Amino acid sequence: MNFLLSSGGLIFAVLGMTLTVVFPGIGSAKGVGMVGEAASGLVIDEPDKFGKSLILQLLPASQGLYGFVIAIMILGNLRPDLSLQQGLFILVACLPMMIVGYPSAVAQARISTAGITILRRNEEQMTKTIIYTVMVETYALLAFVTSIIILNTVVF
Repeated sequence: MNFLLSSGGLIFAVLGMTLTVVFPGIGSAKGVGMVGEAASGLVIDEPDKFGKSLILQLLPASQGLYGFVIAIMILGNLRPDLSLQQGLFILVACLPMMIVGYPSAVAQARISTAGITILRRNEEQMTKTIIYTVMVETYALLAFVTSIIILNTVVF
């Protein structure tokens, strides 16, 4: 129990930091891979559409970046004497990005993958796909901002 009281704050803060990178990162990696597979088929037939397909592939990557930014914010506040309460608070502050990051990246990838079909059939309609993916991005951004707001209320 003494170990938990003396080191628990740092442990929980690092746990929050780690999981905020891991879950959105896995979702983004999966999402970028899904869109990349679909885009590869398009680029074989129409290499001139590489740039536009790359835009669609990059969209699900943002959640991983958001998680990384949250982790960097936490890193600047880590210290050995972090109280258990502060560490738990940091862990809880990470939850919005941690929970929303993975599924929103995968959902965004599904829309981007469908957008590859639009790009193949009617290139002029690609903007609509980007708008559809941005709707999902809105929820990732809300989670990101919520985590930042909560983190900024921690008294160090």
